[in-house]
Amino acid sequence: MKIFFVERKTGELKVETVAGDAYLRWTYDTKMGRSILENIMKKKFFSKMIGLYMESPFSRRRLTSFINELSIDMSEALNENISGYKSFNDFFIRKLKPEARPIAKDEEILISPADGRVLVYDNINVCKVVQVKGLDYSLEELIGDKELANSYEGGVCIITRLNPSDYHRFHFPDGGIPITSKRIEGSYYSVNPLALKKVAALYCKNKREITIFQSNNFGEILMIEVGATCVGTIVQTYKKDKQVLKGEEKGFFKFGGSTTIMFIKKDKVKLDSDLIKNSDEGYETKVYMGEGIGKRN
Repeated sequence: MKIFFVERKTGELKVETVAGDAYLRWTYDTKMGRSILENIMKKKFFSKMIGLYMESPFSRRRLTSFINELSIDMSEALNENISGYKSFNDFFIRKLKPEARPIAKDEEILISPADGRVLVYDNINVCKVVQVKGLDYSLEELIGDKELANSYEGGVCIITRLNPSDYHRFHFPDGGIPITSKRIEGSYYSVNPLALKKVAALYCKNKREITIFQSNNFGEILMIEVGATCVGTIVQTYKKDKQVLKGEEKGFFKFGGSTTIMFIKKDKVKLDSDLIKNSDEGYETKVYMGEGIGKRN
């Protein structure tokens, strides 16, 4: 099964290059693979072991092939020289040149918090938030707070899936103040579309971190970072209760694919029509951190 997405800049329908594609399919499509997944790969110790290797200098030997296989543009990186990275993870959490991700400054524009492939849903039913067609989950189960979940009824959900090739730092979609946060421990399933079609309520099973962000222009926003296979660490770099600027860094994911999810309350934002159209047709849209994805109502 090929994974298609829309390249927003051109409108072209493209096929995603998936790192470890054959291994991923074996894991989720075969009996033996699923057994290893449930007994080993989804466990914290497995991602922790992979993480330790990715932090070691020995992991640097993978950099050249990884960059070439996934066509990563090193001219965007603050440090363009591969030899300047101490480990694979040091490269994976690389910072970019400021001009590589310009921020849409208009206060009426909501920006993408990360690079990735986006699905958007408006007028959501918090008891049946779409994971993929045919599978859903409840917002209460995702965040562990029924009253808070119910306050987002009829609002919007924005899911940004980060491919291993993507820039892996995430940012604030507007200026404002992050006021509360909590961590929910969980498993480490892949967030690849193949896995999302196989594991019900996957986001509710994986490790995740939840921040209530009081934005300047879009009201209260739930910002959720979801870990995945080999993402043993989600690092938050912001300070609670301190004013942040639009596009300011919130944190980063260490090695692996991962996902950010935002929930915004009803009548606060109008999502861009191309994102809605593509999502309705079942296609993710490739977006970049800092570009507009909606406007204030």
